[in-house]
Amino acid sequence: MKFVDEATIRVEAGDGGNGAVGFRREKYIPLGGPDGGDGGDGGSVYLVAAENVNTLADFRFQTVFRAERGQNGMSRNCTGKKGEDCYVPVPLGTLISDEETGEIIGELTKTGETLLVAKGGFHGLGNTRFKSSINRAPQKATKGTPGEQRLLSLELILIADVGLLGMPNAGKSSLIRVVSSATPKIADYPFTTLYPNLGVVRIDEQRSFVIADIPGVIEGAAEGAGLGLQFLKHLSRTGLLLHVIDVKPYESAETPVQAAKKIGRELEKWSDELANKPRWLVLNKIDLLPEEERTAHCQAIVKALKWKAPVFSISAMQGDGARELMFAIMNFLEENRKPQHEQS
Repeated sequence: MKFVDEATIRVEAGDGGNGAVGFRREKYIPLGGPDGGDGGDGGSVYLVAAENVNTLADFRFQTVFRAERGQNGMSRNCTGKKGEDCYVPVPLGTLISDEETGEIIGELTKTGETLLVAKGGFHGLGNTRFKSSINRAPQKATKGTPGEQRLLSLELILIADVGLLGMPNAGKSSLIRVVSSATPKIADYPFTTLYPNLGVVRIDEQRSFVIADIPGVIEGAAEGAGLGLQFLKHLSRTGLLLHVIDVKPYESAETPVQAAKKIGRELEKWSDELANKPRWLVLNKIDLLPEEERTAHCQAIVKALKWKAPVFSISAMQGDGARELMFAIMNFLEENRKPQHEQS
C-alpha cells in the first residue's frame, strides 16, 4: 500500500433529538397534564489511535464520517435514544488540525488514545419541562441543537527513536534492513525509497528501539525539491539522527564531504530544532575501499567536516560494524532520555 501521510476529512456530529409535546390522556384521569419527553443527545465523532493502522491511505476513499442523530422525545415522558458515537481509527503519531482555521486540535501518540473532534448536539426539551404552577398545560418544547461539523487536516508524523538521514543511495535502506525486520526496496539507483520505512531493532528481549528510514534528501529539499519537503517532518519526533554518508559515491562528481554539508544546510533551512538534534556520522560502504586505505579515508572526511559527535564506520550491505552501532544507540537512548514516543 502506498504511504499516505496527509489527508483531509469531514466530520459531522449528530444533531440532538427534538423534545416532544404530549399530554397524558387516560380514562378516569382528566387533565392528566403534559408528558412530552426530552430528545436524545446527538452522537459525537472521535478519532482513536489504532496500532494496526500505519498510514492515512484509507482516507482517500472515505472522507466523510457522521455520528448518529439523537432520537426525538415521545409521549409518556419517554426520552429519545442518544445517537451512536462515531469512532475513526487513525495511526499513532497523527496530528489533527482544523482545515479552515489552522487551529491544532490535538495529536494521538498512544494506542487507544481518543480525541473528540466533533461534539454531538444537545437534546431538545419536552413540554413536561415547562410545567409550572401558572402554566399547567404548556405547549412549548425545544428542538435539539445541531451537531458540530468540521473539516479536519490529518498529518502523520512517524514515531521513531532514531531517524536515518542521507543523500539518495547512501545505504540507509540497506542499514535498516540488516538491523531490523523491515524490508525496504534496495537497488543501485537513487530514490529507491519512496516512502518512510519503520523497523524495530531488538538488542535483547527487554531492550529495543524504533528506527525510521526516510527517502533521500537532496539539495533544496527544504524548499520542496525531491521528496524532502514531504518527509523531513518525520524526523522531528526522533531522539537521534544517523547521518549516513557514502564514502565512495558511485559515478558522482560530489565528494562525501560536499554531500554531508548539503544535508546539514537543508536541516538548518527546515528548522533549528531539527538542525540541533543529536546527529551521529555513519560512514557507510567501507567495504568498497581497500582495507589499508579505510582508516585514512574516513579520518580525512571527519577532519574536513570538523565533526565533533560520534562517528561509526560500517558496511551496511555486509553488516560490518552495524551491531556495534546499534548497541551504542541503545545505550545513548537509555542514558539520555526516555524513548521519544513516551515524551510525545
